Amino acid sequence: MNINNFRFDQVGLNRFFGPLEAKIMDILWEGSEKSIKQVQQRLEIEKSINFNTVMTVMNRLLEKGILQKRVEGRTSFFKPVKTKEEFIEEQSKKLTDNLLDEFGGLVVNHMLDSLTEVDQQLLNRLEEKIDQLKKGKKQ
Repeated sequence: MNINNFRFDQVGLNRFFGPLEAKIMDILWEGSEKSIKQVQQRLEIEKSINFNTVMTVMNRLLEKGILQKRVEGRTSFFKPVKTKEEFIEEQSKKLTDNLLDEFGGLVVNHMLDSLTEVDQQLLNRLEEKIDQLKKGKKQ
């Protein structure tokens, strides 16, 4: 699944999705599959949202490969293809790979420079990764 429009000026899921898409995904990532009507009802807690609008957005997410659909009678049930954690992992990896391809070592330097507070666990994982890379290149 490819998210083509990464938004640097947004935060959270809004970096990958439009505002309504992000709200729908958050609802669907809560657990069990849901119908369009169930999602619409959850969204209406904040403001009135048209059923057809929710249906259109959910069908677009389906076309993008982010949701899957199951039909039972006349009702369609939707659920995410990946967990929220899997989705974020996949998209952050793609973003990092794209940045590295385009800008090389500068990206790594900037990432390290942006670590304002040293998280010892993160530092330990980075050291392990670097050691693995070094061992892999020596063989």
